[in-house]
Amino acid sequence: MAAPARSRRDRPAGGAPGVSGARRAKPPAWLAAAVRAPLSPGGIDDVIRALRRAAPSWRPTAVAEVAAEERDPFRVLVACLLSLRTQDTTTRVAARRLFGVADSPATIVGLSPRRIEELIFPVGFYRTKARTLRALCRQLLDRFAGRVPAELDTLLTLPGVGRKTANLVVTVGFGKPGICVDTHVHRISNRLGFVRAATPERTELALRAKLPPRHWIGYNDLLVAFGQNVCRPLSPHCSRCPVAELCHRVGVARAR
Repeated sequence: MAAPARSRRDRPAGGAPGVSGARRAKPPAWLAAAVRAPLSPGGIDDVIRALRRAAPSWRPTAVAEVAAEERDPFRVLVACLLSLRTQDTTTRVAARRLFGVADSPATIVGLSPRRIEELIFPVGFYRTKARTLRALCRQLLDRFAGRVPAELDTLLTLPGVGRKTANLVVTVGFGKPGICVDTHVHRISNRLGFVRAATPERTELALRAKLPPRHWIGYNDLLVAFGQNVCRPLSPHCSRCPVAELCHRVGVARAR
């Protein structure tokens, strides 16, 4: 005999029929504390609006410039890899020089590691990056017919690709929702008082829980440009900051 149908009232709230609330995973304690930071989602709306008004006066990031020239996920991926531990001024020149010679997985694989080193010098760890780029391009050809995958988890299987790079490719390269957290985004999100998180990895998870999804795609580019131009790591320019009245200035001991 078939079991009687369960009424809507019998079903656990917020879950599928037959899944008890006790079995749903609870967020870790650190995440609950991280999202209880004082700046609200409404407050971050005001911050982002103010930063967007000020942004045209700042030089965009190197990755944003590459994407603006040609929204090619492969170019974005390569520029991201070159930018790791490298100043944007160096990344811009190196990316332009490399793409002038080779701008596809097949053409990069056709270069020797020594030639790639010459093209990307003096980015940080240029010898290691040359080998990584060649190995990454080989996998793109062998596994994905030369196309960059658009899924975060798949990107993370490629040589040299961590969460920062993968999220940036997803957002900037493909225009899909994601949150890329580098040192600027980690520092500023905590300094504003929007999250309380000890590491970039925890900041990413806290932002995924608290940041309104409409801000995800542009969040990294906006905060990195803000961090490079105004909200410096040491002695930020609070006297000319467009969000000074909204910022909780967490951890700021000295400002200009």
